[in-house]
Amino acid sequence: DGGATWSPDGSKLAFHRVSAAPPISSDIYAINVDGTGLGQLTNSPGEDNNPNWSPDGSRIVFESTRDGNYEIYVMNADGSGQVNLSNSPSSEEFPEWSPDGARIIFASDRTGNEDLFVMNRDGLGIQQVTFGASDDWPGTWSPDASRIAFASNAPGNNDIFTMNSDGTGVQQVTTNSADDWLPDWSPGGSEIAFSSSRSGTKDIYVIRLDGSSAVAVTSDPAGDFDPSWSP
Repeated sequence: DGGATWSPDGSKLAFHRVSAAPPISSDIYAINVDGTGLGQLTNSPGEDNNPNWSPDGSRIVFESTRDGNYEIYVMNADGSGQVNLSNSPSSEEFPEWSPDGARIIFASDRTGNEDLFVMNRDGLGIQQVTFGASDDWPGTWSPDASRIAFASNAPGNNDIFTMNSDGTGVQQVTTNSADDWLPDWSPGGSEIAFSSSRSGTKDIYVIRLDGSSAVAVTSDPAGDFDPSWSP
């Protein structure tokens, strides 16, 4: 199980579950935070991963390989009405709703490397917001939607950066020789949680926006990654 994300009211988690036996597939599930009420939302022959709730809790966006490559899909919170938003031959992954529900950020390799794009919630109006030869992904919105945090391997390894939502004003947050990846912005806007291999295994860290006070909040030899703040 992985890719867990909180519902806006904090009552549920959506996540993907990988099949226990070949052929490998994965589907989206939702569960109450106390572990009760497990429900399967997708049933795809491919991989359905990385769900993310809309701010009003009515819809869930996710990535799926059901059409042969990763694409961005959206569905109602009960699993009905599944629609392909990206309709692209390239790989589209890691979707996340903007805090106002109007836009969705996602990663795509349509440029030849991983870059971040933003589209309207109906799949139209796609705009590229990172450029260059590096892989920049995945992205997460600040609570006021003015900035985006993301990981980039531009320094030679993955570090955490922030930028304005239009791609300007890029600032580097972490400067570590290990890989820092999978950022998630705190609800208060002052900190970013991320996964890092700086301890030798993957653990979850929290850091201030200015890059100071990086603190490990997990210490697990098995590895911890893909953090998600509660609402």
